[in-house]
Amino acid sequence: MTRWEFVGRTDELNRLLSAVGGPDGRGLFFSGDAGVGKSRLLREGVAALSPERHAIWSVAASATTAALPFGGLVQVLPAPQPQGLSPAGILRWAVDLLQEQAAGRPIVLAVDDAHLLDPPSAALVHLIARSENATVIGTLRNGEQIPLPIRALWTDDLVELVELGPLGRSETTGLLAAILGGPVDAGSSDRLFRLSAGNPLLLRELVLAADGELRRTYGIWKWTGRLELAPSLTDLIDTRIGQLTPGVRAVVELVAFGEPLGLQLLEKAVEPTDVEVAEERGLIAMVRDDRRLNVRLAHPLYGEVMRRQCPVSRTRRLQATLAGLLEQVGKRRRDDLLRVAVWRLDSGTAQNVALLLDAAVQAFGRYDVPLATRLARAALEAGGGTDAAELLATILMFGDRPEEAIRVLDQVAGEIRDDRRRSRWLTVRGMVSYWGLNRESTVEEIAARGEELTDPADRARVRAFEAIMRLHRLDIDVAVRLAQEVLDRPAAPMAARELARCTLAHLQAGQGQYRRSATAIARVQAEAACWRSDMPYLQLAMELARGTRLALSGDLTGIDEIVADEFAGLAGAGDFRLGTGYLAILQAYAARLRGRGDDALKTSLGACAVLATSRVYAGLAHAERAQAAALRGDAVHATEAMAEADRTHAPGMAVLYPWLEQARGATQAAAGDLPGATKHLCALADRLREDGLAGHELLVLLDLVRLDQAAAPVGPTCTDGGRRSVAQRLAELSEQIDGVLPPLVARYGRAALDGSPDDLLAVADGFADRELVVYAAEATAMALCRMRDARVGATGPARERLAGLLRRCDDISTPALRLLRPALSDREWEIAHLAAGGLTSRAIAERLYLSTRTVENHLQRVYSKLGVTRRSELGAALRSMPGHDGTDPA
Repeated sequence: MTRWEFVGRTDELNRLLSAVGGPDGRGLFFSGDAGVGKSRLLREGVAALSPERHAIWSVAASATTAALPFGGLVQVLPAPQPQGLSPAGILRWAVDLLQEQAAGRPIVLAVDDAHLLDPPSAALVHLIARSENATVIGTLRNGEQIPLPIRALWTDDLVELVELGPLGRSETTGLLAAILGGPVDAGSSDRLFRLSAGNPLLLRELVLAADGELRRTYGIWKWTGRLELAPSLTDLIDTRIGQLTPGVRAVVELVAFGEPLGLQLLEKAVEPTDVEVAEERGLIAMVRDDRRLNVRLAHPLYGEVMRRQCPVSRTRRLQATLAGLLEQVGKRRRDDLLRVAVWRLDSGTAQNVALLLDAAVQAFGRYDVPLATRLARAALEAGGGTDAAELLATILMFGDRPEEAIRVLDQVAGEIRDDRRRSRWLTVRGMVSYWGLNRESTVEEIAARGEELTDPADRARVRAFEAIMRLHRLDIDVAVRLAQEVLDRPAAPMAARELARCTLAHLQAGQGQYRRSATAIARVQAEAACWRSDMPYLQLAMELARGTRLALSGDLTGIDEIVADEFAGLAGAGDFRLGTGYLAILQAYAARLRGRGDDALKTSLGACAVLATSRVYAGLAHAERAQAAALRGDAVHATEAMAEADRTHAPGMAVLYPWLEQARGATQAAAGDLPGATKHLCALADRLREDGLAGHELLVLLDLVRLDQAAAPVGPTCTDGGRRSVAQRLAELSEQIDGVLPPLVARYGRAALDGSPDDLLAVADGFADRELVVYAAEATAMALCRMRDARVGATGPARERLAGLLRRCDDISTPALRLLRPALSDREWEIAHLAAGGLTSRAIAERLYLSTRTVENHLQRVYSKLGVTRRSELGAALRSMPGHDGTDPA
């Protein structure tokens, strides 16, 4: 493995460099646990110092030199030392020698692992720190005996002592991305962060151990989660744990298999004195959870090592003991049922089918797909019958294993004896067949089989599933009728009613009826406690409806809230890929509209990776990736992503066509085919109008307005009326669609038609207020183009506004923004930048070996192309260039 890059620790590194060059002359020591990164930080700080300005000596103390006089400074002092000098004389001689070699430069002595210095070396370090024109920096390991001269460094105020803590979550993610050469899937990054506890040394060992299980998909690294601990890592943890008495080992092992474990429960199985010893040695920690005091291992890897080293027979005994203890005191908390079931299953003592089924339902309700699969399979094998088969098949469907799910269901088909079980079997099999295996004929099959049911409640359940399938297949009228029938049927089960409500809420969002959609979604959410145990996957239908409403209405703050709520965390931790994938698509969408193209592309790639084995949202993920690439002006990437969207898009998800086709238009525009993009978007707008999807139609017409200025040289915007018909249709939609975005977009269409710079700037302000920074920047750019065409003076304020908007973005490139990139020659760019920097024409001429007249002629052409009139406006004009970084943005 290559040497790890230095990531993070920016504040600490700056603090170290300030200690060397600061006016007070104080040094700095970092203390911390082993492997936290102290030595690397010290090396980076020393490497950043100039040898011309400083006389730098680096010392790495070690246990092998600790017993030798001046052994710690053997790298600094010459081998022959003066004879006959007292110990004090030797110290004085060493200081004078270093001052002589420094030749007047400030001395910097860097000491790594200063706690390992021998006494004479420690005394010399202290003496150097007291010298004028000298600074001592270094590191210490926590928990070690520190020589008195070194301890006196901070007690005498000669250095500052700073505790270096572990890396944070974001720093760990950055370090992983740096060493692997690409971004890491959020779930993998989070687990590696938890296991390493932010310790870079442990993180390195974990990555080495997981090397064979790291896979790269669509540029995103993902860890399967299987961890084979390397001997070096095991040895490292063993050293930290040390020798254990039988009593303390029992404490650590029970906590390893049971954490978090209530202290009172633990003390029923072991001696309290052994718990105290384990805590004193830093092996366990007490964590307050409401009124319960829980016990956890002090480091996550302690558990990995202890569990792996524990013999199988003792492991099973410990797990059975934990289950028995919790059953004795009573399963008081919701998680207790799940924990007992897992312990019983792992210990081979699981006899209670009801316990396994209830635990599997609870695990799936928490979106922990792997655990729910284990428990449901165990329940089926223990005789759980059709209930267990239905649950297992459902979980397998959401674990991307639809073929296995079908086999499980077909194995129990002959055991169905009543309508309740038949309706549940039908809906689960229909779900797996339609979304898992992409069989569109499932819709008609489930409709026909549902007619055979006699109980109204059971029929309502089947009808609710048929309704949402119909919506996804774009049988909109039938979907609405079926969903309304379910809601109107008093006997319909709660889960069926809320599934039908999600169907209507999704459609209402697409139609631009955002208030009705929001009301319906809020009602579904309020009933979550009633439907989650019966139909936990209903959450996905609700999130799709909610996400559609937020995206179409431009509510980016709302998107931020749902990608950060409890469901997002549970789905990520439990490998519920459809949930995490869809939420990542929404997150990428919000980042894109804010102009954060890099984040949008990275997040959409992550969504593609998560959804690589599922076709439900895969096409949508690739379409969003195409949009992110198009925003950056990367036509090749956008075209490749659009091809993947077409390849992976499931026919049964036809309801998503507006997103895919809108992305196709953006891809064509990014490739420079503005007439093709315009024609495609016009046809898409017509289709959406026919389908009654006004919310989507508004955004497509907005794209046409954005392309209008860029497409002006090649013809009208739409073939059936051009710009005026677009503006007129936007005005109509602003009366039909809820929210503040439609009137704003309608005003944009009118301002683009009229060519009013003031109206365009007002629209830009409206977009900016909603964090729709890309739209705001394009509207401002359009206003500047109109000012330039009309030769309006005083464009400086508008250019500064555009520069401010672009500073909030990454390097983005859209057709509207590319209008502001004039065709300046290399020489014109060079002269423009020098003039904007304050150089006179004569100074520019001398620098470039040109005549002053030639420089002036170039500047006049630059003024004309940029639409400015004088040198003082050049700076604002150049700052408002998309992609401006001080060089030619082209």
